Amino acid sequence: MHDDSRYDDPRVTGPTSDPVSRETDYPSWSPGASGPSPQPADSDPLESRDDPTGQPAGPEIPGPTTGRRPSEGLSRPVNVADVRPTSGRRNTAAAVRFEPAVPHQPTAAAARDAAPVPGNAPVASAESLAAVVADPTYVSRETPTREEDDPPLAMEAMRAVQILNPSGEVTMPRPDRTRVMCVANQKGGVGKTTTTVNLAVALALHGNRVLVVDLDPQGNASTGLNVPHHTGIPDVYDCLINSVPLSEVAQAVEGIPNLWCVPATIDLAGAEIELVSVVARESRLDRAITAYPGQFDYVFIDCPPSLGLLTVNALVAAQEVLIPIQCEYYALEGLNQLINNINLVRQHLNPQLDVSTILLTMYDRRTRLADAVEQDVRNHFGDKVLQAVIPRNVRVSEAPSYGQSVMTYDPGSRGATSYFEAAQEIAERGVKEPVGRNA
Repeated sequence: MHDDSRYDDPRVTGPTSDPVSRETDYPSWSPGASGPSPQPADSDPLESRDDPTGQPAGPEIPGPTTGRRPSEGLSRPVNVADVRPTSGRRNTAAAVRFEPAVPHQPTAAAARDAAPVPGNAPVASAESLAAVVADPTYVSRETPTREEDDPPLAMEAMRAVQILNPSGEVTMPRPDRTRVMCVANQKGGVGKTTTTVNLAVALALHGNRVLVVDLDPQGNASTGLNVPHHTGIPDVYDCLINSVPLSEVAQAVEGIPNLWCVPATIDLAGAEIELVSVVARESRLDRAITAYPGQFDYVFIDCPPSLGLLTVNALVAAQEVLIPIQCEYYALEGLNQLINNINLVRQHLNPQLDVSTILLTMYDRRTRLADAVEQDVRNHFGDKVLQAVIPRNVRVSEAPSYGQSVMTYDPGSRGATSYFEAAQEIAERGVKEPVGRNA
């Protein structure tokens, strides 16, 4: 070999071929590259291996055990991809062996079956497929419901229309007699006034005639219904002390048909002292409600957070007791004393009195305490506890500052929906047979 910028490669050209220059440049060639050396585009490796008869010899395919050409010592492995017959001297045997297959055109069904499935797409179970085959009208539980398909704003609007009932139809059953319900709990801040106002508005919006008696000297129920209750306004104090008829004191609630309210002023704070010397002091409110000339479906009495004469008057006048319970320990502790007082009133003054309804309020689902209180109350009172639970909702607290209930302030909120469900449950429980009469 001579160092004249050329070299002889017997693996490519053979001993009699022309020398190849080191400066030869062709695509994909780089000096010092490792691995199999690519061939120039215009070269044919089969030309140097023709047999003496002039027929082209096929490419030598190494055996599965050797992996090398027989004529090579330390040569590279055979790469079948490097064997590219020219157009003029095509090897028919190699063409038959290495001809690429022409792909078939997929049918529409095969393309549909081979389409990728999104990761969040529901997969039908074997039971669902079997049920569809058996019954063409079968609807799987995995099928999204209307509530899941509708956007949140649409769902809120639907709830608002359902709660406000703009048509004025009687959608909640009306009882065949007047139900007088006393909302009582000696523990303050458990939602007595809020429950009274919202249940009364919900029932009145759906065709019931409702009267709210504010027996709390603070007058919060009057504020929530936007009824004037300043000094000089005839209030429930005049009914208890001066025997003024209840019809002269009751005021119609603006914007809510079929709803009336007997307001309470600060004068009611001295009623307990003045009632001490009055004859039949425990039944003064009962006589005032009985003498009312109008016919009501519901009478709600909002009691003060105490067990004084005002609460006793409410217990004597009522037939049912609704106890709102805050989902905390203090509310459970005061419940025992309230039940004992109710039993005393039942024994001596009102044998028909019954604790008919327990409502869980200010329920916070994020805490274990709320769940524990709920389980204790349901285990103790059983079916008397409403299935509807009132959650903590800021709209419920904002509504009184606008002189409204949450039912009219934000009818699509969760608080309004919960009170609506509670009112509907109370109406259905108290009706022995559905009554659709109009007032």
